[in-house]
Amino acid sequence: MAHYKIILSYDGTHFVGFQRQAQARTVQLEFERALAQLGWQGKTILAAGRTDTGVHASGQVIAFEMDWLHPTQAMLKALNARLPEDMAVVSVNTAPADFHPRYSAVSRRYRYRLFCSPERDPLRERYAWRIWPEPQFLKLVEAAKKITGVRNFSAFGAPTRPGGHTIREVLSANWHSSKEGLTFEITANAFLYHMVRRVTNIHVRIGQGLISMEDYQQALDSEKKLSPGLAAPQGLTLVEVIYLPGSDTLAIN
Repeated sequence: MAHYKIILSYDGTHFVGFQRQAQARTVQLEFERALAQLGWQGKTILAAGRTDTGVHASGQVIAFEMDWLHPTQAMLKALNARLPEDMAVVSVNTAPADFHPRYSAVSRRYRYRLFCSPERDPLRERYAWRIWPEPQFLKLVEAAKKITGVRNFSAFGAPTRPGGHTIREVLSANWHSSKEGLTFEITANAFLYHMVRRVTNIHVRIGQGLISMEDYQQALDSEKKLSPGLAAPQGLTLVEVIYLPGSDTLAIN
């Protein structure tokens, strides 16, 4: 029986998050249904993270064990033929037996998209958060620079499990501007629950002059809570989960 690593892409619009739930359409449920049609008899797949309702992914990582007597490319095609239109397998590889998509990861990268407009734009709002008034871009850049490093991020999210610690290392955080709108990219060794959406919302409010840079710095230094609020889920995408070379795939597939 081989251990497989799969990179999965999905549009989160019509999913009630990743994790399997009773009486709800989730990414895990749909994937396990497709996998069972190929003869998988496991109880549950492993995943790098549990995205929320409405959150997308282009680089979600899944692992499972299965007897498969064909090339990995055949598994990719067979799964994509059985998955719904808002999900697709990007790649399939065999992995070491001890590979775990969550616990083997050394970092994760998220991307958040938004655009500035006083009026609705239905064609853009499926994958981006519409905000108004437009924030000052230089304030967004300054806020992003301040958040990198190792610190207690309890003011910016909740532990992923009861009693869990809130120390994280943000490796990079950058805002980009283009004609399509604004993009925030952030990479960390791990994230707290709702951390990316909370940080994004705070940065936007700083850019709009609703939160001072001084209060933001105090939250970073002393974990003092800022006013509540989350950026809309549809702007967020899990882009990449990063592993040490050789820890996630075998040389021969």
